[in-house]
Amino acid sequence: MKKFLAIVLAGLMLISISACGSKPAAEPTPAPAAPADTAEPAPDAAAPAPADNGEKPYIAVVSKGFQHQFWQVVKKGADQAAADLGVEITFDGPPTESDIAIQVDMLKSAMDKKPAAVCLAALDTESVKEQLQACKDNGIPVVGFDSGVPNAPEGSIYATASTDNSAAAAIAAEQLYADAGFQAKLAAATPEAPINVAVLSLDATSDSIISRTSGFINKLVELVGDDSVKVVGHDKYAKDAASPKVIVNVNVPATTSAADQKTGAEALLGLDNLVAIYGSNENAAGGILAASNDGNDFNKDTGKFKDIIAIGFDAGKTQRVAVENGWFLGSVTQDPYQIGYKAVSLAVDAINGKPAASPIVDTGAKWYNAEALQDPSISELVYE
Repeated sequence: MKKFLAIVLAGLMLISISACGSKPAAEPTPAPAAPADTAEPAPDAAAPAPADNGEKPYIAVVSKGFQHQFWQVVKKGADQAAADLGVEITFDGPPTESDIAIQVDMLKSAMDKKPAAVCLAALDTESVKEQLQACKDNGIPVVGFDSGVPNAPEGSIYATASTDNSAAAAIAAEQLYADAGFQAKLAAATPEAPINVAVLSLDATSDSIISRTSGFINKLVELVGDDSVKVVGHDKYAKDAASPKVIVNVNVPATTSAADQKTGAEALLGLDNLVAIYGSNENAAGGILAASNDGNDFNKDTGKFKDIIAIGFDAGKTQRVAVENGWFLGSVTQDPYQIGYKAVSLAVDAINGKPAASPIVDTGAKWYNAEALQDPSISELVYE
């Protein structure tokens, strides 16, 4: 027993000696400080802006047609606006302006792509009311263009890019009034021997045609003088005058058919002392052309109506030829390029939350005569 205790005491003494001779444990080395640019932001620091992922807002453009040159120029303007304003667009339209169902399907397909905005020239507003409501419910702004979306549900259209038809028709009256031949005949006119100006108006129901008719008449009245112009032929435009030197004769044919437009033009061209005739749109101008051997009768040297000034509206191959040959003084064309450009521009404004400055944005109109058609920027607006 004594021997066992002696062994235990000897072991304890060895452990004590070993512990006293060892070095103290080193203090832990502190971790290096994080570099300043990787430090955690302070709790109240502003979060950094998200990185640009390269995506552009998508705008669906659905027109009333596609193949006609008019719509191709609209597309050209829309494409340029998209490039200028940094957005992506698709441009669709049915083969003809009677293909309502096809246009509706195109609009539905565009909606499936979840556009940021829609530009629409509706063939039939009733057919797209469901899509208009869906856009409204989902906060997708809709911009009308060309004829827009007539009688759309209130609040469903942000704005419409279209021609101010009254202002466009006024251009035709200004050009007529500035013509030297017209001025000479106006100077010679008296209340006892007034001159006649004829207006062929496609119908008396379409807002655009009414504006193109009244716009021409009102500007001519303004230029000649209120007391000197009397308007006859249709109650919608009738106007008396104290001492009329100019009688404006308005003819609205029974129907919009080509045959009735021609008949209406023939009646106007038969007026005594007729100095000028104006067609309020492509169909009316077509009626004048049909009644004048495709315009040949206005030839200033040999034509049957060589002393009559003819003015048209819109375009078309036959009308363009008549203008190029000088048989028509000229015509007024809408600006399809600006229709497309401003439609996309308005859509970008809507996406950015900018209030519309006006429900209707005028896309302008151009006067073209033989000289102006030498300018490519005018020529491309005058479709054939």
